[in-house]
Amino acid sequence: MRNLKQTIILATIPLVIFLGAFSEKYFESIQPGDSVKFEDFVGAEACASCHEPQFSAWKSSTHGRAGGKPDKSNVIAPFDGSPIVFRDGVVIPSVTAEGEYVFAVRQADRREKVFVVEGVIGGAHMTGGGTQGFVSRFPDGTVRFLPFDYSKSSNTWFANTNTRKNKGWVPINKELSLADCGDWPPNRILGTNDRFANCQECHGSQISITFDRIARKYQTRYSSLAINCESCHGPGKKHVELALSGKIGESESIGIRSLSILDKGASLKVCFQCHAVKDVIAPGYFSGKNLEDHYALKFPALGEQPLHPDGRVRTFSYQENHLFSDCYANGSMTCVDCHDPHSQGYRDVNRHPLTDRFNNGQCTGCHAAKLSSLEQHSRHNPDSPGSKCVNCHMPYLQHPEVGKHIRFARSDHTISIPRPAFDASLGIESACKQCHQDKSVKSLEQKTKEWYGEMKPQKPIVAGLVRAQKAKDAATAARQILLPSANFPAAQFAGLSLMFENLLHPNMTFHRSISDSLKKLAESEDFDVAGLALACLDLAYGELGPTKSFLEQFFVANGERARQVKNRWALALGYAGDKHREATLFDESILIYKKALRVTPDDARILHNIAQSYSGMQDFENAAAYCVRSIEADSSQALVFVNLAIAYSALGQTREALEIYQKATQVNPFEPLAYFNMGNVYLVQGREFSAIDSYQKAVELDPSLALGHFYLARAYLTTKQYGLALESVKRALEFDPSHSSARQMRNDLEAFLKPRK
Repeated sequence: MRNLKQTIILATIPLVIFLGAFSEKYFESIQPGDSVKFEDFVGAEACASCHEPQFSAWKSSTHGRAGGKPDKSNVIAPFDGSPIVFRDGVVIPSVTAEGEYVFAVRQADRREKVFVVEGVIGGAHMTGGGTQGFVSRFPDGTVRFLPFDYSKSSNTWFANTNTRKNKGWVPINKELSLADCGDWPPNRILGTNDRFANCQECHGSQISITFDRIARKYQTRYSSLAINCESCHGPGKKHVELALSGKIGESESIGIRSLSILDKGASLKVCFQCHAVKDVIAPGYFSGKNLEDHYALKFPALGEQPLHPDGRVRTFSYQENHLFSDCYANGSMTCVDCHDPHSQGYRDVNRHPLTDRFNNGQCTGCHAAKLSSLEQHSRHNPDSPGSKCVNCHMPYLQHPEVGKHIRFARSDHTISIPRPAFDASLGIESACKQCHQDKSVKSLEQKTKEWYGEMKPQKPIVAGLVRAQKAKDAATAARQILLPSANFPAAQFAGLSLMFENLLHPNMTFHRSISDSLKKLAESEDFDVAGLALACLDLAYGELGPTKSFLEQFFVANGERARQVKNRWALALGYAGDKHREATLFDESILIYKKALRVTPDDARILHNIAQSYSGMQDFENAAAYCVRSIEADSSQALVFVNLAIAYSALGQTREALEIYQKATQVNPFEPLAYFNMGNVYLVQGREFSAIDSYQKAVELDPSLALGHFYLARAYLTTKQYGLALESVKRALEFDPSHSSARQMRNDLEAFLKPRK
């Protein structure tokens, strides 16, 4: 559920500057070499005839029932015509006479909007709080999540307000406006595309979104909204062809990968396709491709910081904190040691089925000694919840970013030791506290020490991360968290993230101990660790002789490791450049972006970001030059044409600017910011009716574009259409209630239009 940063608009009249950052981290350099494509997938039913036991187990599993076309078998939310009531409107979920599931949105003085449900996402299967969402196909070809979700545990419709009100997931009620919903109007899509908030390829099988340059719209395809066989095994077309030919036994390959022989890291990546927060390196991922060509699994720790220093969930996350568990780091535990991959039932490490998720066999298959002395170990009655291993070591924890109104708790896959005082210091309700609400943290801590003595110490790097959270001195922090010999990539990356974000900056005074540690970490076999270590070196010491020489060796390096590491190196530098640009430190951001460009030359996104920084400095000649270079690298970027036109307009070349805006609309006629900025030029020129046409198109494409509504109101004012101006400025205030000029305009118009007595 990692939502990507949305477009930022800074606008004034007469000159409009759009700083169109796609997101904080998008640097696609070397394209993956694999050739898996959508047509290589055949669907789960093709597996049934030969693999009937596995197919049957899958079909009734939570993966097999994860989603699909809406019907009575999978929709749990009430589509019975009962209204979902907001402060400023009602939403009617119902089923039409033709059997279509629809949401009808009704607001005063507006045309009714009807969204046809194309797919159901989720079936409220999760024990810790199951939810169900819905998607609809839009005119631009995207398939978007609707903002009306349903919680089975609370039997209520709810909305995610985090991107607007930061109140988490809240039940929909008369105090909530539609615009308080972060996904209203719908803007979060299936598939990975950096123009939109998105859920990557997780909520379905073989999800693909591409921009069709001929049709000039997006093409969204998917095999299923369930999680099918090929989601894990990869494309099955070749395997099926071999099987049907009757010659599969004679072939050197069976045409599909076997998952039973994967090492622990590769096994986890099969599940981390969906069960992990991850950052995009390149779009176009399909199962069967190399996941790390497309995603950096540890990079969300940079900026987002979804995890605590010990790996437990700090904001919102999935099961990637498995990487912090001792059972994985110092053992061989994979997901399928406990979870049957076909039925999603539970089993022990020897693949013997277990009765349920609380069966101790999940743990005692490896920790047999604990079974023989269970009461002595747990200090609880053997039949009590306190003697269930997972209750103490994998408690269900509510994800803080969700809030407390809607249950969304997930089992803690760090497999932690209950530490009442330490847990409380992180804001986590410990496993002990969950059962013993009447006990104080102090008393629970005393009891654990009485029973077990001194707790097993945290790993040095984890303890160092806890201490270093407030560090202000890079050298002191580095000694605690830059530990090349730790053999703990997840924690090493967390340490590098802390250094990179808080303690390193361009052209620092050279510190040999930091440099030496970073160089050793740059040799890590873990691509994320190595890439971020190089970015740290480059950011802080990249222009100094010894470090420069070290980095230059990587610039010219070839091979798979070099490619993967350089992609991540540029990804981190791009993030740092964005962070400096957002802080209006434009000189520094350009310096950092150009470092990234050395790593991945001719990268269209980096070139565009450099252009944006030059725009921020009011250096429009350089801004235009870098936009042109970005377009030369990738001519499908409508937003780059928009920014190029803005630069030309700022240079006084209005005619050229309008031509380029037209080009942007030809590249992508669904890009609202092309029409919005075109309207600004028309308004400055005194061509009010042309401006009105452009603004209307912009807000039709993106009704949440508050400035579009505001400038449309200004255009209506200049043409003395006061009623329409009042309507538009009210729309602007729905999505930006803090806009003081809009509030003043509304008040003035209401006073002016008030009937005279």
